[in-house]
Amino acid sequence: MPESTALDASAASLELQQLRDETAALRAELDETNQGVLALYAELDNQADELRQASDLKSRFLSYMSHEFRTPLGSILSIASLLTDELDGPLSPEQHKQVAFVSSSARELSDMVDDLLDLAKIEAGRISISPAWFDMLDLFSALRGMFRPIVDMSSVDLIFEEPVGLPRLYTDDKKLAQILRNFISNSLKFTQRGEVRVSAKMESDTEIRFAVSDTGIGIPAELHGTLFEDFSQVDSPLQKRLRGTGLGLSLCKRFAALLGGCVGVESEPGVGSTFFVIIPLAIAAEPGNDT
Repeated sequence: MPESTALDASAASLELQQLRDETAALRAELDETNQGVLALYAELDNQADELRQASDLKSRFLSYMSHEFRTPLGSILSIASLLTDELDGPLSPEQHKQVAFVSSSARELSDMVDDLLDLAKIEAGRISISPAWFDMLDLFSALRGMFRPIVDMSSVDLIFEEPVGLPRLYTDDKKLAQILRNFISNSLKFTQRGEVRVSAKMESDTEIRFAVSDTGIGIPAELHGTLFEDFSQVDSPLQKRLRGTGLGLSLCKRFAALLGGCVGVESEPGVGSTFFVIIPLAIAAEPGNDT
């Protein structure tokens, strides 16, 4: 064999051995990386299990606490009602004022308990949707009757625009009513003068938009993105005076998602706010649609 050929063969053999060594080193590095990835996956699985357990415990706690609060709150409201009706004797004007304060505080706490219970049910996946055909005139009429006692004692006008020419809906009217009830309650709470207007109009051929507009304090644009988060509240002197859980709008967002829709807000400080929900005309195909 010529010397040059022997040198070439030796160089090739050396290069081949070098490649084998590099491949072995790479394989060892990959094995080590795979072990690290598997360990990371195992750690993530453990953390996911812990998060699920923590979420489950939180939901159980909220549900248990909410149920336990309902009975004493109901008793307080019943006793306050009996005192207001003066069944056990007349009350002085100051006593009437104190009983009204107790009743108002108990109702406020009862609303908070209801919000917490709804939150626990949603997080536990125990909220069900019961869709049915209904007319928006009936929905608006029920809401108008619900808020009449509050509006009669307020300087704010609550106006329901008649939903003329709009089709019937196939969705869960109770969930939709709860969304609008929260929007209206918030608007009345933060509107000291002027009006709160409830309207409905077609957003597209398959969607409808319900809106609650007010002439209240308004909300800065930088806060719009957090309004629908849990326990979010607007920092204002009026908010400090009118307490709440900060769960109402968050629940509206979750209920809207259950109905296949979304919520939003348009607001300007000193001008007012418009909260809206857009949902499908029909949450699911239903035979016998007579719209």
